[in-house]
Parts: sequence; structure tokens; C-alpha cells
Amino acid sequence: MKKTVINPWTWQEERGYVQAVEVKEATGTLYCAGQAAVHADGTSSNADMRTQLELAIQNLETVVSEAGYECRNIVRLTVYTTSSDEFIKNCFDIFRSFVAKHGMKQVVTLMQVVALYETLNVELEATVVK
Repeated sequence: MKKTVINPWTWQEERGYVQAVEVKEATGTLYCAGQAAVHADGTSSNADMRTQLELAIQNLETVVSEAGYECRNIVRLTVYTTSSDEFIKNCFDIFRSFVAKHGMKQVVTLMQVVALYETLNVELEATVVK
């Protein structure tokens, strides 16, 4: 696989994403459903957003790994949250640590939604290549 990052500017680097990613000669593409703070028994977390984000990240890492892919090859990540303000103020450090941990270079869209399933307040949807 050949992956090329396109960044006409530098300001997005401190925000943990890139403007575009071109992928050529991929041998597979994994489209992950939204991963949220759902425990292994299927129950939704009712914890605060920080705690939910940590569990959502763990769940995404598990799905990606089980499929035989690597998080470093996430090329698109959509973050759904019930409060983008809370996400940016209280959770962005966790998000940036996740990106740094895997050396990810991905495009990101942050979307505030009215509600998520049951008690959930953050969800991560990813596209991964190899």
C-alpha cells in the first residue's frame, strides 16, 4: 500500500489530523461501524464522556486488530458526539494520545448529534486500509 498525506497547511498537525490521505495499491479496506462505550456484555456505558471515549477507543482498537488491520492505517475517522464543546474541552487530549500512540495520519470529521443510542455520548467510525 502507498499512502500519501496531503496537507496544504500546518495548523491541523496540532489537532491530530490531516487534510487528505491518498491510498494506492491497497490490498484491503475495512469499514468499521461506529464504536462506542459499549461493554463486552452489550450494555451501554453511562459514564462521563472522557470515560466513554476511552472505552470507545479500546473497542475500535479491538475491532481493527481482530480484522487483521492496524490502527496506524486508519485513514478516515468520524467522531460523533452529543457535545462537540465538551469533546474539545474535556476529551481532546485522549483523542490526541490515541492518534499519537498509533502514529496515525487520518482525516477527521467531528459531528455533534442530537443523541446517540441509549446513554452514549461519543462514537468513532473508521475506515482502515492495508
